This record gives sequence, C-alpha cells and structure tokens, in this order.
Amino acid sequence: MAVFKLPDLGEGLTEAEIVAWHVAVGDTVTVDQTVVEVETAKASVEVPVPFAGRVATLHGAPGEVLTVGSPLITVDSAADFTEPGVVTPEGSGNVLIGYGTSQTRTRRARRPRGSKAPATSPAPATKSTSDRVRVVSPLVRRLARESGVDLQALTGTGTDGIVSRADVERAIAATETPAAAADEQRIPLRGLRKTVADKLARSRREIPEATVWVDVDATELLRLRTALNSDPHAPKISLLALIARFAVAGLRRFPELNAHLEGDEIVIPSAVHLGFAAQTDRGLVVPVVQDAHQHTLEDLSAALADRTEQARAGRLAPADLTGGTFTVNNYGVFGVDGSAAIINYPEVAILGVGRIIDRPWIVDGQVTARKITELTLAFDHRVCDGGTAGGFLRFVADCIENPVRLLRTL
Repeated sequence: MAVFKLPDLGEGLTEAEIVAWHVAVGDTVTVDQTVVEVETAKASVEVPVPFAGRVATLHGAPGEVLTVGSPLITVDSAADFTEPGVVTPEGSGNVLIGYGTSQTRTRRARRPRGSKAPATSPAPATKSTSDRVRVVSPLVRRLARESGVDLQALTGTGTDGIVSRADVERAIAATETPAAAADEQRIPLRGLRKTVADKLARSRREIPEATVWVDVDATELLRLRTALNSDPHAPKISLLALIARFAVAGLRRFPELNAHLEGDEIVIPSAVHLGFAAQTDRGLVVPVVQDAHQHTLEDLSAALADRTEQARAGRLAPADLTGGTFTVNNYGVFGVDGSAAIINYPEVAILGVGRIIDRPWIVDGQVTARKITELTLAFDHRVCDGGTAGGFLRFVADCIENPVRLLRTL
C-alpha cells in the first residue's frame, strides 16, 4: 500500500479543508486522476493522485481540515508511486509541489464554468454529481452542509441556474422558527476570509497611509470605449481595462507606487503585476494579472474578464491571487462615489474608482451635464510624499479626461 499525503499546495499554505471526494474506497485510480477537491486559504484546488491502484482508505471527510504532510488517501497496489523528492525519468505529470513530474507539464483543459471532473464512483459522504455542477462555490456548499439545507431542493438564481449563497441563506431563513431566528449566528473566520482579514488588519496596523482624490470628467472615456467596441467582430474593451491601462502607464512614470518595503529598503520591481478587487460568494478576492505592463489594451481587458470569471467560479489557483504590486478597486459597481480603501499589504498603494454619473460641469465657461467619476488613491506615506501620489493620480485623471491625446504616448 502507498499513502499519498496532502502535498504542499504552494504560497506557504499549511492546511486545507476537504470539500468533496471524487472517488470512493474500492475504486481504481489512474496516475494524475483528480481524487479530491480541497479549499485552502487562497482558492479551491483539485488534487490529483501521483500513482495508480485501488483506493484502500480516504483519510478525512468533507469539512475536515488536514495539514500539509498528513495522510490524504491510501492506495493498494500502487506500482507507480513516487515518494516526494524522488522523480522518475518518465514522471507522473503531477504538478503538485513535492511530487515527481516530467519536465513537460500538460495543461489541463479548461472545463465549462461550474463543472467538475467526473468521478468513477462518488463516496457516500460527497454531494451528487448534479450538486457539484449546480453549486460552484465551496463556501456555499459548506454553508448548506452546516445548516442542513438540501441543495437539490433549491432553485438557483445565479448564472445558468447556479445556487448562490443568497439562495442558501433564504432557505435557512425559511426554516427558522421565531425563537431560533432570534439566536445569534456564529460564522468561523477561516479560509479565504481569515486570510483577507489578516492582511487588512496588518495593513491598517503597519502602514501610515494617506489618501488623495479628484473628480474626473469621464465623458470622453465613455466615447472612446464606444468607438473601440463599435466593431462587432472585435473583442470588447471594458472601462476597467482602460483605467487599469492608464494606471499601469502611470506606474511607469511614478514607480515608487509599484513598490514594497523590506526592512529599511524600498524595493521597486521592474514589472507591474496588477491586482484588482473582485467580489465573489467566498468574499473579496484580488486576482492578479502578471506582467500587466506588457499587455496590450485588448489583452489586458481579456485577462481581467477571465480572472473575474474564474474568481467567481472558485477556480483561481493560489498563484493567481498573490504577487501583486499594485491594486485597482472599482467600487463604483456598488453604486458608491468614493471609498477610503485599505492598501492590499504588502503593496504601498491602491487606486479606487467610483460610479460614473451625470453631474453639472463647466466646459468652456458653460455649465453642462457631463459623466463624472471620483478617483481616490491611498498610499503608504513612508514610500512617497503627496507630490508623487498627486502626480500619479493627476496623470490617470488626465488620461480619462483626454484619452485620445494621451494614448499616443502609452
């Protein structure tokens, strides 16, 4: 028998919660077959087994938290088993840290949104296949499990009928008696939400931040987007992509805002890894577009859209949520004008964008209705002064107000 232990999932993660088994005791597994879905503090991860054989033991039930290095699954007759650190020339194809793989890594084909890998025979403790298709978020599954809600009995109100957290909460409220409804609810602060909470608390505790803001006439920006999207055969360009592209250009002129602190040194990397805030059923996440400074506007728009879709589907890998050097937060989608945003530690600045609304504006001495938004920049005052922060914010604002002229220099 060979025991496959919970591998190192990267990014310094030390534990993971079992979400669902895709195999049962007695099933036969093949090399690199996905056997379990786990949820870490960063993302949901489907874990493949690096050898073939018959499943003898599943070490843990859905909802149980395992530490890295603890037994995950025991397989009998596992002839292809490779201990961590001992890589066979053929390799297993497994890309988990600490387990052997060939030098050529096969990229797993992307499945339709919300789908899961088929299981040979689902374990008694897991949800059914149709459950896994209709419920994307691990948080929703866990909330339903802990509250005793039958997911099969719910009608999903999300995209393509996906059951959302709001659907589960409505079901919980409908079954509560008046006495139970008055009781307090306790939600464990763990996983992704705990990681975000720790980072935000550390940011407020350690960073002496200051905030500058400016109202901006976005009328010409909206006209530019309309013009860019006039070709029905060309990929669509989002407003977020346009503003993000301006921000990346601004960071090349004011690189201090793309830095981080290491002791008494300000470290300014040559690359811009752009993070952006995205709201999901699991809470707020910040996906990262690596090397955003090398992206064209069209590529950047596509990357932002793809990261957003994967974040809401819970399919982002831990590496997709780390390594950012600067963050853009479009809180205007919530219908608000401004926000005192918290810097995404260990970064040193965050750009916020409010909603775009009609407001009276003076143009050539005349009052007229224009499309106005508010930009805010929170920055670490240890890294730069108001001149740098104001210069960056003014650059982005000028790009928004007169994008055609300034796009020539980007």
